[in-house]
Order: sequence, then structure tokens, then C-alpha cells
Amino acid sequence: MSGSGGGYPSDLTDEQWVLVEPLLPAARVGPKGGRREKHPRRRIVDAIFYVVRTGCSWRQLPKDFPPWPTVYWYFTWWHDDGTVERVHDALRGRVREADGREVEPSAGLLDSQSVRTADTVPAGTRGFDAGKKVKGRKRFIVTDTLGLLLAVHVVAASIQDRDGARRPLLWTRLDHPGVKKIWADQGFAGRLVDWTAQILGRELEIVRKDPGRQGFKVQPKRWAIERTLSWITAHRRLARDYEQQPAHSETMIRWAMIGIMVRRLTRGRPATRRGPRPSPASTSEISNAV
Repeated sequence: MSGSGGGYPSDLTDEQWVLVEPLLPAARVGPKGGRREKHPRRRIVDAIFYVVRTGCSWRQLPKDFPPWPTVYWYFTWWHDDGTVERVHDALRGRVREADGREVEPSAGLLDSQSVRTADTVPAGTRGFDAGKKVKGRKRFIVTDTLGLLLAVHVVAASIQDRDGARRPLLWTRLDHPGVKKIWADQGFAGRLVDWTAQILGRELEIVRKDPGRQGFKVQPKRWAIERTLSWITAHRRLARDYEQQPAHSETMIRWAMIGIMVRRLTRGRPATRRGPRPSPASTSEISNAV
């Protein structure tokens, strides 16, 4: 049974669903393949995007989506089995190809972002960023030069940039060996540069501000990652960190980037969505009118 869009702005269009559906695990269809799935995959995915875009809690999902425990179960299942990463990475390759680039990048960008956390976030996973005066968590991301995500790591905001950046840099080295050079701002200067060269065999170049510059100015080479951080926080669920587990925060960021990439891949096409199914009462009224 195919899903029908509910008409929310966060719903995938038909063209966008065509990009995502083949990348999801095969649906369970019977006793030998597990319990038959009750709800259309498209409505599950639309419900996840609704949470990411609107910032509502799982329990507050509108009733025309599948039950919230079901949606959350799929969210955690696809997180645990690596589905979200596979979907994200496949779409990133397609966006790069559409832009005339090689699937695998040769250079990257590094930055961090501190965000406040909800009161429900465990105290042990948050901290205080004295520089930004933010109590919460810190996101470290590595992107390609288009601003597409290569690695993300979420930690307590009290972690210093030079320490928190090591893991995403390592992941980038392992998952994208073609990335030979990464640009970062002055917050990552110092021993992290030496560690990157000696341990990872890669160049971390620090982009420094002009000494006489006043006010805000876009930094050369780094504007793409600053734009990506803006894209991320434009999603209300990510303007603040609500997740119990930092790893789920990372998955929320990947879902946001999946939405950005499918919109980019279908830009310029008619935004067709299948309308909501009529309720039983309205169906009866139509039948009687006919």
C-alpha cells in the first residue's frame, strides 16, 4: 500500500519520495520476513520530517500520522541499523554528481556549534561553553566544500574545540580517505593541527581573520560550512537539542540534511504531493451525492 501525503509543508513530494524510498530497507511482508508492516513507509518518513522541521515532541505528532510510538520505533531502528547514514551518504553522492563533482570529495571544512538543551536532556551529556556562554551541547561537523555533511559528532558544550574535533576528523579520514585537506577557524589552532598531520596524515589549515577587520565578514573557504550550520538550526527540532542521547542528535542532523538534499535534487520540478485520504464520513457523503 502506498503512502499518501498529508499536505504538510514538511512532507516529501512525489519526486522526493522516489529518491528516498529505494534507499530504505525492504519492507517486511509476511510471516517469514517478519510481521507485516501496518503503516506506509512514506507516512513514517513524513512524520519524522514533521518532527525535525516543526520541533514538536514525538507525542504531539498530528493524529493523521501513524501512532507516535511507531514513528519513534522506526526512527531508532533506522538509527541503530545504519539506514539513516546510508540514505544520507547516497543522496550526498547524487548531489555532488548533479553539481558536476566527483562522488567523493578531496577537501573539507570543520566547525562547531554550541546549542542550548532542553531540561529533559540528561545532565551528564551537557555542559557549559564558557566562550559562547551556552549551557548545552556542542556539534562538531565536517563538510565538503559544498557544505554537505561528511561527519558529525555531538558532545557536551564544555568540550574544547581541539578535543571534540578529533573524532569527526578521524571518521572523515576513515570514511573519506580522498579528503587530504580541511579548513577550520582559529578555534581549532594549536595541537590539533599537529595531531591531524601526525596521526591522520592530513592537513588542517587554519583560516585566520584579517587583523584589521571589524564586524562580521564571511571568511574565505569557510562560508559553506557556516551556511550549513544555518541550514541545520533553521529546523526547529535542531535550534535546541532535545534528544536524550547525543547519537540521536547526530541522526536528527542527518535527517535535516536528507531533507535539504532531496529538495536540492528536485529543485525546479513541480512540487506534487498526493492529497490526504478522505475520512470514512466524507467518503460516505461523496457516495450518497453520486
